[in-house]
Amino acid sequence: MTELVLTLFSAALINNFVLHWPLGVDPLLAGERRQVHALGLATLCLMLIVGVAGYVIWHWLLVPLQLEFLRLFVFLPLSVLLIAPLLKLLARWRPDMPFDGLWPLLLGNAGVLGLTLINAQADKGLFHATALSLGAGLGFWLVLSLFSDLRERTADNDIPLPFRGLPIQLIGAGLMAVAFLGFSGLIKT
Repeated sequence: MTELVLTLFSAALINNFVLHWPLGVDPLLAGERRQVHALGLATLCLMLIVGVAGYVIWHWLLVPLQLEFLRLFVFLPLSVLLIAPLLKLLARWRPDMPFDGLWPLLLGNAGVLGLTLINAQADKGLFHATALSLGAGLGFWLVLSLFSDLRERTADNDIPLPFRGLPIQLIGAGLMAVAFLGFSGLIKT
């Protein structure tokens, strides 16, 4: 149980998919303020479903049939085909959140595919894959919220002209990554 909790915290804070590995940066830079929590929730659910389903497909179907070379041809359509039903389900469950227009942001999120590939290669069990998927989704949501707040705070400040827009956002993302490095001493293996 302790290992699962450590995996969850490690995926969310230390080995963050956006800051530690540059996966899923596209939705981070393109997300609007009103859609931050909707995008975070949708990405969390998609990472959890696709991560666990990818692990199950890898270990119970592709490896026994010796079809490991087809992993990208299986994992990519799996994540793409689950986006529309997931958004409809979330819109029905939480009608107060704006889930419209999130399909392209979820489609361009390389973090979902990267998580599925990492879960497939790590042979630590289904519960570990679930904890890693949940931690990666929570970490993405946390960074998305922090980045949205950073974007809102820098919008009204007096920033030199060459740094306005995307350059100051990338500098902020780099400083956030350095701040998240402080969590690396939290868990010793």
